[in-house]
Amino acid sequence: MITENTLNLLEFPKLLRIISTFSHSDASEKAVLDILPLSDREEMGKRLGRIAEIRRISHEGSPLKLSQFSDVAPLLHKIRPEGAVLESRELSAFMPFLAIVNDISSQMKEQEALPFLTELTGPLTGFPHIFALLNKSMDSEGNILDSASFALSELRGQVRRLEGRITKKLEEMTRDERISVFLQDNFITERSGRWVIPVRMDSKGQVPGVVHDVSRSGETAFIEPLAIISLSNELENLIAEQKAEEIRILRDICSKIRAVADEMDIQYGIIVYLDLLNCIARFADELTMENPEINEAGFVRLVNGRHPLLMLSFRKSDAAQEVVPLDVLLGVETTVMVITGSNAGGKTIAIKTIGLLQLMALSGMPVAADSSSSFPLVHDLLIDIGDEQSIENNLSTFSAHVSNISSILKKADAKSLVLIDELGTGTDPEEGAALACAVLKEVRNKGALLFATTHLTDIKGFVHRTEGMINASMEFDRQTLTPLYRLRVGEPGQSHALEIARRYGLPDSIIDSAKAMLGGIKVEFDNLIADLNAKRAQYENALREINELQAETGKKNRLLEQRLAETETRQKELLAKAYQEASDIIADTKRQMNALLEEIRKKGREKSREAIKQAEARREEVVRKLREYDVADRGAPLITEIKEGDVVFVRSFGYDASVMGVDAKHNRLRVRSGSMEIEVPVADIGFKRGKSAETKGGAVHIERTDETVSSRLNLVGMRVDEALSKLEPFLNHASLAGLSEVTIIHGFGTGILAKAVRQHLEGHPLVKRFRKGEQSEGGAGVTIVMIA
Repeated sequence: MITENTLNLLEFPKLLRIISTFSHSDASEKAVLDILPLSDREEMGKRLGRIAEIRRISHEGSPLKLSQFSDVAPLLHKIRPEGAVLESRELSAFMPFLAIVNDISSQMKEQEALPFLTELTGPLTGFPHIFALLNKSMDSEGNILDSASFALSELRGQVRRLEGRITKKLEEMTRDERISVFLQDNFITERSGRWVIPVRMDSKGQVPGVVHDVSRSGETAFIEPLAIISLSNELENLIAEQKAEEIRILRDICSKIRAVADEMDIQYGIIVYLDLLNCIARFADELTMENPEINEAGFVRLVNGRHPLLMLSFRKSDAAQEVVPLDVLLGVETTVMVITGSNAGGKTIAIKTIGLLQLMALSGMPVAADSSSSFPLVHDLLIDIGDEQSIENNLSTFSAHVSNISSILKKADAKSLVLIDELGTGTDPEEGAALACAVLKEVRNKGALLFATTHLTDIKGFVHRTEGMINASMEFDRQTLTPLYRLRVGEPGQSHALEIARRYGLPDSIIDSAKAMLGGIKVEFDNLIADLNAKRAQYENALREINELQAETGKKNRLLEQRLAETETRQKELLAKAYQEASDIIADTKRQMNALLEEIRKKGREKSREAIKQAEARREEVVRKLREYDVADRGAPLITEIKEGDVVFVRSFGYDASVMGVDAKHNRLRVRSGSMEIEVPVADIGFKRGKSAETKGGAVHIERTDETVSSRLNLVGMRVDEALSKLEPFLNHASLAGLSEVTIIHGFGTGILAKAVRQHLEGHPLVKRFRKGEQSEGGAGVTIVMIA
């Protein structure tokens, strides 16, 4: 059982007060302040899991829909007796709470993968019927609305109308010259719930009516004229009926709340707990905290641990200071750590940091450390920190420490964590050291984890020689005589009392005299430790420089490899571009040659075909060269590996096709894709790429040989640039095959494709003329071309 004294010494209540400032109600603020360490590891895990989920949805832009709400627990207690009726102002306090329940219930249904929050918020219903009734019946200030009931609306309407008649009657009287001369002023007002006019005291007998009040000066009488008394009586009756209806409404609402009071109390507790978790989550986000691990193996592993209160203190101060993180590993084989070092070097802060973070972890809270940090599941945290001397109890500093340590030794076991500050001080150094060593040995034998601080040299030697114990020190810069606040495990530290005394103004003569009194052995021992620490620092700096150099070398090597790869890719791209340009030149040349067909054909068809075939062969050679630098190309299968039914990639058309026939003798294949069937050279074939002809939107049915050339070209569904790239080779092959007339199918659509096709045909050297199709040929959806 962790005592209240332990919590106070480690400033846990102070931490809770800071966390509670994020609360949305007095009830959740009190719940935060009442947080205590848990004993059940499963409960710790659940709380940590719920906080982690709250932080996650907040980071995703959907924080918990919490807002300010009142403490309704006393009201639920007040309403439980049968017949109890709350005031409308008290009932309005339920509205923010019920709104939050409804909002969070809806929010949880919209969110996914929130197992911990889903389990917690599962019972939330929001009592929609009661919430709707309250919203209908009153506003946020507790005023009952006309919409609360039809009867109330009618009564209030009558009251307003009757008040209007009364005020109108009084206003007419104040303007009546026979009465206005007796009035102190010309306004109307209310006294004791009755409408009155101000009459001068010396003229009150001149205005018939009932005096309801007199001004403080005694000069004005507030009189209800006889002319409106009957109306006022009627108004008073209506107001009484209105009041009775309001009480009936409040009684009805209270009875409905009373029926679900137990369930509402449970849901209210869930909202308060959610607000508590949200407070911790927001505080954790502010200090970038992480969820720790809770272990049952009995070890402390602290990685980049920081004291949260110290972090907040540095943030508030003007100085640009950062908390130096703490790294500690203790447990299993080594269970005792003794920390030494200079005064004001951070020894006490180190053990307080360990203690406070241990309390936070046991309370199911994120800690100011890395997520790899792990804390033992202990049932007691035993500490002796600070000067607890007491005149009343006749305790000196030393006796107070001994009393505390005696109590610690009685309670310590394998499920305890012990923190002792300034062990062995307050008495003779030799006797104090001996006593301290005995205490360390006893705590180790009991199996408890122990962090202790001291300045005594004899303790350092004992710890170094004893199994299961380890020295640690707070680093100190001898050059600047300032503490570095870094914990170094495995090495004892020095107090540096003389150096610090010199820094704070003690004369050199006193410092030198003190050194002489210390004796040569002590000075040599301190110098030896200082030299060892200096050499260790040099080796660590050298090792760090080597690691940085290796990292930099690796980075440069990776950058070099990346640039080499980029250069190779760029080289291939440049070569591919060059071959593409060459291919374009050949295609253009071929078109010019076709322009001469008419003239050449008269002299000899065979010669013209031979010339064009040579140009085609040259073009295929350029395509082959281009393919060598195509980074996406995976090569081509051998013709001996291809058989009918295989699927191959046709490079010239950019999609896959099925093999219909294999002409091994001439290294050519007949392939089909969609409605297109062509014969292509093996050089134009690659491995299947999964690109089908259907993705092209249209199909071209042409062939590369003179034997079979289709006289129809289907361009339906293609873009203009894609269609024209198909049209040019189609005209070339049709001319080579000696066709006199071909049909180009472009469809109707918007007419853009048809217009582009006809513009391309105009002036084309292979086109004699062209026309729109007849109705029987396809009408305006086709163009008939006569080949020259």
